[in-house]
Amino acid sequence: MKQQENVTLNRALGLPAALALVIGTIIGGGVFVRQAAVINDAGSAKAAILAWIAGGILTLAAGLTIAEVASQIPSTGGLYAYMEEMYNELWGFLSGWVQIIVYGPAMIAALGSFLAILTSAFFHTNPIWNLPIALGSIILVGILNIFPNKYGASFALITTACKLVPVAALIIFGLFYGHADALGQSIKGIHSTTGGFGVAMLATLFAFDGWILIANLGGEVKNPRKVLPQAISFGILAVLAIYVLVAYGVLKSIGAEKVHELGTAAIPYIANHDFGNIGGKIICIGIIISIIGCMNGKIMTFPRIMYAMAERKQLPFSKQLAYLNPKTRTPIFSIFVVIFIAAVMICLGSADRLSELCIFTIYCFYVMAFVGVFLLRKRNPEMKREFSVPLFPFTPIVAILGSLFVLISEVMSDPIGVFISLAIVALGIPIFYYQVYKRK
Repeated sequence: MKQQENVTLNRALGLPAALALVIGTIIGGGVFVRQAAVINDAGSAKAAILAWIAGGILTLAAGLTIAEVASQIPSTGGLYAYMEEMYNELWGFLSGWVQIIVYGPAMIAALGSFLAILTSAFFHTNPIWNLPIALGSIILVGILNIFPNKYGASFALITTACKLVPVAALIIFGLFYGHADALGQSIKGIHSTTGGFGVAMLATLFAFDGWILIANLGGEVKNPRKVLPQAISFGILAVLAIYVLVAYGVLKSIGAEKVHELGTAAIPYIANHDFGNIGGKIICIGIIISIIGCMNGKIMTFPRIMYAMAERKQLPFSKQLAYLNPKTRTPIFSIFVVIFIAAVMICLGSADRLSELCIFTIYCFYVMAFVGVFLLRKRNPEMKREFSVPLFPFTPIVAILGSLFVLISEVMSDPIGVFISLAIVALGIPIFYYQVYKRK
C-alpha cells in the first residue's frame, strides 16, 4: 500500500472542538449511574457531595500536571508520546500497547453495550436487539470518524450540547423545585457493608475518566502548546462543576434515602416522576446521546495512539496501520482495527471486566507521567513553557498521591485483576523487541 509522502494529519481542531471533546469524552454514563454507589459508600448526602468535589480536585490536579507536559510535547498519541519522550521507547510502547489492545477497545465496547441496555430499558425494546444495537452503534460512530476530523469534532460539539439538556434539567429542577433535605440526610444501616469515603471518592474518579484523551489528538489541534492545556484545564473544571451540581440536584429532588433505594434507576425515576412521560423520554434520549458522544470521543482518540505507534514502526502491519487516507487524512485502518477489537469484546461480553483490569496499569503510567513534570523541568530549566502547572510542586504531588490511592485500592480490592493487567503489559515486551529487531 502506497502512502503519499505529503499526507499528514489535518491540524483543524480549535479550542471549542477540543473543549467539547474533553467534556464529551468525560461525561458518559458515570454521572447518571454512579449517584447511588457514591452515596452508599459515603454514607450521607454531605459526604457524597464532598466525594464528588474531592474526586474532581484530584482529577483537576492531574489535568493541570499533564497540561504542562502537553504544552512541551504536543505530539499525536498523548500519554504514549509523553512516556516515550520522558523515559524511553519501551515505556512509551507499553503505555500505548495496553491502551490500543485492551483498554481503549474495552471502553468503547462497554459504552456500546451500556447504550444497548439503556435503549432497551428506556424504550422497552426486546433485549434480543441489544447485541445488534451495541455493534451497530460503534460501527456507525467508527464510520463517522473515517471522514475528516472536522466531522467528528462537529459531532462532539453537537452531542456535548445535547447531553447538557438532561444535565441542566436535573440541576435546575433540583435547585428550584426539589424539596428534599439535600445535605442533611444520611443512609441508615449501610456502613457495615460499604467502603466509606475513600471508596466513594474512588467511584467519582472513574466518572472523571477520559480527560487525558484529547492529548492523543496533539497532531490535529491548532496551536497545541496553548490549546491542549486550555482544553484540559477548562474542560475538567466544567465537568467538576456539572458533576457537583447534578449530585446536589438529585439529592434535592428525591433525597439520599430514595437514591439509595433506587440504585442505578434513580435518574430514570427522576426523569419520569418529575418531568412526566414525554419529558422523561426527552431526558432519557439526552442520556443516550451523552453515551454516544462519549463513545465518539474515544473512537476519535484511541486509534491515534495506534497510528502514532505504527508511524514509528513499533507494531505488526505498521505500514497499513500508519496509512492516512489522502482525502480524509484520517488513519482509517487503525480505526477499523480498534472497532474490530471492540466488536469482539461486545460479542464475548467481556468489555466491562477488561476495562476494569487495565485501571491499575493505566494509573501506573499516570504516576510516571506526573513524575515526568519534575524530570522535564530538571532537563530543561531554561525552557520557555506555554503553560506551567499552578502551585508547583504541590499540584503534581496531589496528582501523584491521588493516583497512588487508586493503585493501592486496586491492589487491595482486586489483586488477581492487578496481576492480569501486569501480564497484559508484559505481553507487549516481546512484540516490542521483535519490532526493534525487524527495524534493524
